Amino acid sequence: MFKKGTTDTPSYRDTLRAHRKPHHFIRNGIALVALGLFVTAAALAVVKPPETPTVYQASKLLALPEPFPQPLADSTTPFISETQIRRGDTLAALLQRLRVQERGLQQFLVQNKDARSIYKLYPGRSIQAALDGDGNLLWLRYNHTPAANDNGKYVSKWLEVSANGDESFTATEHSQVADVQVRIAESEIKSSLFGATDSADIPDAITLQMTEILGSKIDFIQDLRQGDRFRIVYESYSHEGREIGAGKILALEFVNKNKAYEAVWFAADKLAGSYYDFSGSSLKGAFLRTALKFSRISSTFGMRKHPVHGGWRGHKGVDYAAPTGTPIHSTADGVVEFVGKQSGYGNTIIIKHHSNFSTLYAHQSRFAPGIKKGQAISQGQLIGYVGSTGWATGPHLHYEFRVDNKQIDPLSVDLPVARTLDGQQRKAFDRSVALYREHIQLLATDQSSDDTQVASR
Repeated sequence: MFKKGTTDTPSYRDTLRAHRKPHHFIRNGIALVALGLFVTAAALAVVKPPETPTVYQASKLLALPEPFPQPLADSTTPFISETQIRRGDTLAALLQRLRVQERGLQQFLVQNKDARSIYKLYPGRSIQAALDGDGNLLWLRYNHTPAANDNGKYVSKWLEVSANGDESFTATEHSQVADVQVRIAESEIKSSLFGATDSADIPDAITLQMTEILGSKIDFIQDLRQGDRFRIVYESYSHEGREIGAGKILALEFVNKNKAYEAVWFAADKLAGSYYDFSGSSLKGAFLRTALKFSRISSTFGMRKHPVHGGWRGHKGVDYAAPTGTPIHSTADGVVEFVGKQSGYGNTIIIKHHSNFSTLYAHQSRFAPGIKKGQAISQGQLIGYVGSTGWATGPHLHYEFRVDNKQIDPLSVDLPVARTLDGQQRKAFDRSVALYREHIQLLATDQSSDDTQVASR
């Protein structure tokens, strides 16, 4: 029997046992952890650490290089700075960017007549300044007018202003024939022709030539398709490493609607050059119908009452009425046979063409610069300007088309077809075109290789 309230009752022992159990577990857990640490420590104690590798060090005393006998920068060498003209730029702003502070310079540039080209601040062109070690101006150079000369070659023109050292200056114009490089390029039509040429860094002047050369074969407004491709070889002119203009297209292949059109420049004999396809066929007719782009016929070929002398006389040409100064263009390739005054014709040019053909252009107000006897002329080239010299009652062009020096009505005659190359001309053509053909084929091969790599990815 158990007495109530004593420590001998079962409920009391159970309660006491329940309180004691956690202490056994804790004690046992501590023992196990201690045992584990001991085992781990024992295990670590038996593992030898790796041996530290031996590090070798070596040193050597190196002699310093000998000092330069002279300073790296020659104090007499000018410091040249350059800036490009931006829209809205003033002369003062340009001089400030160039750090030119020469007293009296701006006033000289504004007032001196020899420095007048400085007023034409074309955006994109450059101005250079050379300063000495003390910041004094040596010269100022403005590359202002890259242009073609009378012989069709590009020249670089620049104004150079020199400082005389006594707050006075000298302005001088210079020009020099530019260097010629041959460039090759290709591109694909994605949105427009100009977009394709811009992506290939082809000048706009070359793009326009492309449309003129193949304009009779391709309608560049209606016929272009996405995926059309062209390959081109052309001239580029530069001066002192700076590109100043584009020359002519030397060779061209244009693939339009999966059909290839070709053009290559070739000059036969002493005549001015023209464009042919790779087989040697000319891309243009031998003669244009008219020497003026915009005019009206004021007198046709045949009998008429003479406007000056009266009476009925035979009129051996066609008169085209146009304002004084209207440009006159040669109707075909040829060589100048006569240039000067001819009695009633006034200022006249006669051009000898292939075979027995010649043309006459009369009553001109003036001739184009550089036109002289014996000069090769290309079809469409500017030769003069409309006037009223000689026996003329008003400004117009008198144009004659001659066969064996006999005047023929140019409005009714079947104009000669384009010239064909034969004999020695054909051999010369084949030699000349071989290199350009190789450039075009090389571009085509590279493109085929690129397409193959893209397709295989």
